[in-house]
Amino acid sequence: MLTETLFRLFTSVGAEWVMWLLIALSIASVAVIVERLLYFRRNSSPEVLELLPLLSAGKWDEARKSLDGMRGLEAEVLREALDATPRGAASVEDTVAGAIARRRTTFERFLPFLGTLGSNAPFVGLFGTVIGIIEAFASLAREGQANQSTAAVVMAGISEALVATAVGIFVAIPAVVAFNLYSRWLKTITSRAAVAGGAVVAHLRREA
Repeated sequence: MLTETLFRLFTSVGAEWVMWLLIALSIASVAVIVERLLYFRRNSSPEVLELLPLLSAGKWDEARKSLDGMRGLEAEVLREALDATPRGAASVEDTVAGAIARRRTTFERFLPFLGTLGSNAPFVGLFGTVIGIIEAFASLAREGQANQSTAAVVMAGISEALVATAVGIFVAIPAVVAFNLYSRWLKTITSRAAVAGGAVVAHLRREA
């Protein structure tokens, strides 16, 4: 009874809604990819590494002046690290770790969506394909016999159903690529911030 109910549901609803769902997810994925690209570009400051000689020499004032106008996670973390220098190396180290942890959450926004979409879009497409195949064989059963014209209709239905799987893979690939690229980019940004903060800590420990 349950199997028959599900069969009727799938054959009555069809697989077209799966295609529309995949199209909507694809649009959302592109929007997230573009938004994250702009955010990462606006909020990173690789030029912070150019201040390492000043930081290693303990020239805090010069480093602060060089930070003026810089924006991005690395610059913000370094500012907090320099503000914590009067409290010693241990305080600077804790400040850097805390600042990175607080700010990385804003970079990770929407990345789980890309990761989830990349992992599951092919399954959504496969689900649409299965529904399409069920419809095709239901059509075959209604005809009562597999003559040549009916077989052609069934094959055409199966071919159309397979499009859903192809679309699911097409949606998943950009999402997976973007998720991996942004995860690596975030790792690079946090590494630069940690290196800059580490230079401050190293100088304070040498002096101590």
